[in-house]
Amino acid sequence: MDKLKMHSADLSQDNIAKIRELFPGCVTEAQDETTGKLRLAVDFDQLRQELSDAIVEGPQERYRLDWPGKREALALANAPIAKTLRPCREESIDFDTTQNLFIEGDNLEALKLLQENYLGKIKMIYIDPPYNTGNDFVYDDDFSEGSSEFLERSNQTDEEGNRLVANTTANGRFHSDWLSMMYARLRLAKSLLTEDGAVFISIDDNEASSLIKVGREIFGDENFVAQLAVQLNPRGRHLDRFIANTHESIVIFVRDGLNSDCIGGLEKEGRMADEYNRSDSNGAYRLLGLRNRNQSFNPTTRPNLYYPLYVCTTNGAVSLNKDDVFTDEVWPDTPDGIKTCWTWGKEKVAKEGDLLLAEESRGEWRIFRKDYLNKGGSTAKTMAKSLWIDKEITNDYGRAAVKDLFGKAVMDFPKSTSLLNRIIKIGSNDGDLVLDFFAGSSSTAHALLALNANEGFNRKFIMVQLPEATAEGSIARNEGYETIADLSKERIRRAGKKILEGEHHPDWNRDVGFRVLKIETSNMKDVYYRPDQISQGDLLSSVDNVKPDRTSEDLLFQVLVDWGVDLTLPIRRETIQGKTVFFVDENALVACFDTGVTEELVKDLAKAEPLRVVFRDNGFESDAVKINVEQIFRQLSPTTEVRAI
Repeated sequence: MDKLKMHSADLSQDNIAKIRELFPGCVTEAQDETTGKLRLAVDFDQLRQELSDAIVEGPQERYRLDWPGKREALALANAPIAKTLRPCREESIDFDTTQNLFIEGDNLEALKLLQENYLGKIKMIYIDPPYNTGNDFVYDDDFSEGSSEFLERSNQTDEEGNRLVANTTANGRFHSDWLSMMYARLRLAKSLLTEDGAVFISIDDNEASSLIKVGREIFGDENFVAQLAVQLNPRGRHLDRFIANTHESIVIFVRDGLNSDCIGGLEKEGRMADEYNRSDSNGAYRLLGLRNRNQSFNPTTRPNLYYPLYVCTTNGAVSLNKDDVFTDEVWPDTPDGIKTCWTWGKEKVAKEGDLLLAEESRGEWRIFRKDYLNKGGSTAKTMAKSLWIDKEITNDYGRAAVKDLFGKAVMDFPKSTSLLNRIIKIGSNDGDLVLDFFAGSSSTAHALLALNANEGFNRKFIMVQLPEATAEGSIARNEGYETIADLSKERIRRAGKKILEGEHHPDWNRDVGFRVLKIETSNMKDVYYRPDQISQGDLLSSVDNVKPDRTSEDLLFQVLVDWGVDLTLPIRRETIQGKTVFFVDENALVACFDTGVTEELVKDLAKAEPLRVVFRDNGFESDAVKINVEQIFRQLSPTTEVRAI
């Protein structure tokens, strides 16, 4: 019976496998210096040659962003960790039914643990990281170890109590430390985004230029969207040099800049709605040109968006195919013959071609798409502008929202929920998943719940916050909140209660709960990861490879992480033949971590025909039962995947 690996994915090996698909001659096998096992390795000299049409000799000058510690940060992002997420029911709200998560711990470790569960599933990320002003903190990542040493340390020791250090100008790597911290986290965050996903990052002038450069490297130049100017302090900061700063920036990147669904619009108000001066059976609409007016998008840069469309000359209908009805061919070229491209690809035309309409002007056909004022009952929207100066998005409103919940200003500079409301509106839709891995006081969660209640939407959130100690003598500490994470969780509880007491949309699912999961060292003893280091004298004490202070539910959540299962799926606990059995999403996963498992119990579980089943490696009544488990499932439920821990 195969055993689960019980640590996060080894991303370096995954990346090497992708390189091997493109350049098989550049990947070979090498012996790991620590474990002695074979691993994939890249022949970098050969790879450099593969990517050049001339002989490569020595380092080449190139346009790129470099800083001391960049390679170490990349290695850190790729290195696996033997950590887990332990459920904490007593700090959760509606643990068994909620679709929301609050993860307490280091966000780099959280992003690694979420890789298999939420790969390509998160529509929007918002973060408000440390601004690196010299007065705040950055995460104290350890770049001195290789992946094997990092894994070994993660198995053996608890996480450090102090994960933050002041990054002052006395530090010779002032910008480098901050860049390394952000680089590792953004690389991991990118892989979590959906194809139409977007990331929004609050930042000030101190690191805005660095952030944009590192973001362009990670997401690609073409996926940089904008640097919004957001007025958070209309009075200005009078301690600034020369200029009283009134604004910060929100930098936006998307996963795929060609996807038109990455960034949505905001509701039209006033005279904007007057543009919708046409109507049909679906209501009022306006016409928007289908041709992309940006000439940097052309047949060379976007060949999949350069193709002909065909027009019916009697009614202006548009088709991808030419026939006796659709006769006139139209290309996305300017009147003076410059080749551009369409804003829609062929798949979207095939799916929504009834929204296209052609009109003749000066002997030339122009193709438009209908943009309805009310789409599915929602109000028409316009593109968000790059300058935000509304008074309700300032820090004053952020402090007022916190004071309204707690009675005191327990946070110094919380973002306004109105600001987060606007970001969530343009970055996500109904049912989408929103991640904030610098959660702070969880303004993002507060705004999302309030917006859901108002619109009748059911977005879900994942908040990640380090249990950073509140400052001695601060209002938060005096109110009994030892850590920022404690304050953050309490804000969500209070905000949810207040939202439920107010008016809300009838279609809203009323989910204001959250599952609290805390990052901890692995549930497994060192023997699970390094059995070759067990001496004969250790054998009797090493029969059980699970740490004695861990519960069956702790083990279940490590299995969910390891197997890449949604961490918010409903969990049902049953007692069958005297043993505790977990059913995750009914039969998606069945787990029993008790000892003394009999063949009769195995047969009962097999009759449920689960997709996956997992047992404790030493949990069987006898060796004979353990040997027969896979045979029993092959007979009664051949599609079930059987594993042990």
